[in-house]
Amino acid sequence: MAQRKKTGKPSEPVEFRSQALAEALERQDIAAVALALRHGNTVVPLVKPGPRDKPLDGGEVWTYRDPETGEVALLLFSDAANKPTNLPPTVGLQSPEWLRTFLKRYESTITTVFLDIAGPHPMQAPPGELLRALEA
Repeated sequence: MAQRKKTGKPSEPVEFRSQALAEALERQDIAAVALALRHGNTVVPLVKPGPRDKPLDGGEVWTYRDPETGEVALLLFSDAANKPTNLPPTVGLQSPEWLRTFLKRYESTITTVFLDIAGPHPMQAPPGELLRALEA
């Protein structure tokens, strides 16, 4: 029996990194961070990835809940390599539209957003401030 020949080019590996966000965080430039979030993808930790047969399902985002205060933090990363190893191992690459929708939906629950929390250039912002930056 003849075998089918695969056609097309092999798919490029997805890079879980935002160079613009990394550079903006390095400079601690709030305007550049807003621009990078508005026009580029962001790396988020996932509790579990979405199913492979549903590409529009980005998976379940992991958030941190402080056991003492109950406050919830969203962690975003400029590069998957900046994610601490004690977080779930899976990451997702999310669009500015996804981030805007997620922050709108959970704005009353999320108390803070950390960007590259473990470095090399961490930054923190309230979700409302990031929403304003995304909608500008």
